[in-house]
Order: sequence, then C-alpha cells, then structure tokens
Amino acid sequence: MINTVSGRQRQILLTIAAFVIVVAGMREAQPLLVPFLLSGFIAIIAAPALFFLKQHRIPTGVALLLVILTIIGTGMLLGVLVGSSIDDFSAQLPLYQEKLRGQTSSLLQWITSLGIPLPEQAFSKFLDPGKAIKMAAQGLNSLGNLVTNTLLILLTVIFILLEASGFPAKLRRILGNPEESLVHFEQFTKNIKYYMVIKTATSLLTGVAVALWLTVIGVDYPVLWGVLAFLLNYIPNIGSVIAAVPAVLLALIQIGTGAALWTGVGYLIINSLVGNVIEPRFMGRGLGLSSLVVFISLVFWGWVLGTVGMFLSVPLTMTIKIALDSREETRWIAILLGPEVDKEKPKPTE
Repeated sequence: MINTVSGRQRQILLTIAAFVIVVAGMREAQPLLVPFLLSGFIAIIAAPALFFLKQHRIPTGVALLLVILTIIGTGMLLGVLVGSSIDDFSAQLPLYQEKLRGQTSSLLQWITSLGIPLPEQAFSKFLDPGKAIKMAAQGLNSLGNLVTNTLLILLTVIFILLEASGFPAKLRRILGNPEESLVHFEQFTKNIKYYMVIKTATSLLTGVAVALWLTVIGVDYPVLWGVLAFLLNYIPNIGSVIAAVPAVLLALIQIGTGAALWTGVGYLIINSLVGNVIEPRFMGRGLGLSSLVVFISLVFWGWVLGTVGMFLSVPLTMTIKIALDSREETRWIAILLGPEVDKEKPKPTE
C-alpha cells in the first residue's frame, strides 16, 4: 500500500515538475511561440473555406491562393483602418489623460462638498481612470507590433493549410489502429473548427455593431473600438467589460456624461444579445467554459504569452478542454472546466 501511494505521489510530482518546465519554456520562447500560435489560430478559421473550395473541385493551389489573398486583403484593410487610428490615439493620449484627471478632480471636489471626506492622493492612486486609457493604448500598440512578424505568420499559415488535407492520411499510416484513433482526432478537429468559426462570426458581429453604435453617438475612432471589441469578444464575460472601458471613458472626455452612458448602454445591449442569445443558440453549452476558468486562463496565458496570450487565452483553453473531452479517461477534467452542469431531474417514482 505504501509503495502504491508513494508511486502515485512521485507521478504527481513529476507531472507538476514537467508542467512547470513546459510553462517556463513557453514563457522564454514567447517571441517565437506567439507568431506560431497566431498562425494556427488564423489557419483554423481559414481551413473551412479552403475545404469548401476543394469540395467544389477547385484545385488545391487555386483554392489556397484565394484563401491567402482573402487573409492578406483583410489584414491590409484592418491595417489601413486601424493603424492610423492607433497612432493618432497614442499621440492624443496625454491630452485625454489630462482631461480625465481634471474631470476626476471635479468629481472628487463634488463628493467632498457633500460632506464625504476623501483623501485626494489616495483617491488618485487607487482610482485613476487615465490608467485604463493608457493600458488600452499599450495593448493596441503591442498588437500593432505583430506587423513585424507578418511574413512569418503568413508563411506558417500557408504551410499549415497545405498540411491540413494530407495529415489524416499520414496518421493512418503511422497508427496501429487508425480507424479507432482517427475517430477521436476527427471529433477533436471538428469541434475546434466549429468553435472557432462560430466564435469568430459572433465576434465580428459584436465588433461591427459596436463600431456602428459609436459612429452614431459620435465617439472618436469607432473602427478602432470595434476591432478591440471583436478581439476581446473571444474572452467571454470579462472581455466585453474590458473592451467597453476605454470607449466609455473617451465618450466621457470627448462629449460628456450622457454620451458615456449611451455608450455603456450600447455595449451592454450588444454583448447581452450576442453573448446570451445568438452565441448559445449556435454554440451550445458543451463548448463553453466556467467564468472562473475564463478568468484564470486570461491571467495565465497573459503572463505566459503577453498581450496576444490574453486575446488567445480562451481559444487556447477551449482547445485543451475539447482535447480532454475527446477521451473517456480525461472527460471528467473537461466537465470541471466547463460551465455549470444542469441538475438532473429526479425520475418519477412508480
């Protein structure tokens, strides 16, 4: 009995040690790992379009060229629309921060006039809205820096898409029992593609709706905040709140309190409709994560991979969950990572 327990303990310790070593290696390899993860993310989204074209008897080379041209065109369009906005917003950042500090100081004086004592230094230290705008600018600039890796990312996407169609045939040749093993692999890849396509479509809907709403209100850089809402929609619950903060603060600085309230209401309505009505209808509860797991994955992947890791945190964690769910031995871990399980209704007594 003692040997059995000590053997299990050694296995647990070895697993923890291996996990720590792998995470440390990923953190050190961040400059190389981030472009490859982003390439895989793009390739998974683009793969259904490639397979669709091939099913309609379009040659692989032509289909791949069309998909790659679409990716390049989308990237260039985003670069033109968002690049200048990021530069302009970063240049105006000190002015926005100064205006926001003035408004915060006025709010503090008004609260103090009501007889509620608030130390100004402590209030500014722990509640500085200007930091939220600065963090948004830093995050957008870090995403803009990925342009330097555009060629590497594009080449990696091309090779992943080229390998995608022939990979199952390779597995059949190297596996001892290919049919049984490929069932798990095909189910895993199918769920990943389905999740990523649905999530991308709902994120695009969120981004377009946010950009249109901010355009109607008159907030500066509506396309920029729409792109930010699109990216952060990959992070359920938390992402929509983070995306709304800089836009609401900018509306407050630029137009006033009424515009800030309407901006917040718009974000609330859009994210409620997309996150609670449209997305669950197509996604289903099986492809979800608990709120605690979403928050932990955001912190973990952000620490390991930086800003891009925060954007990819939920897709990466969702990939792990789907992989665990594809095998009976690890399905219990996938259930723990998932959302709340509906309670079984008691069977009626005869």
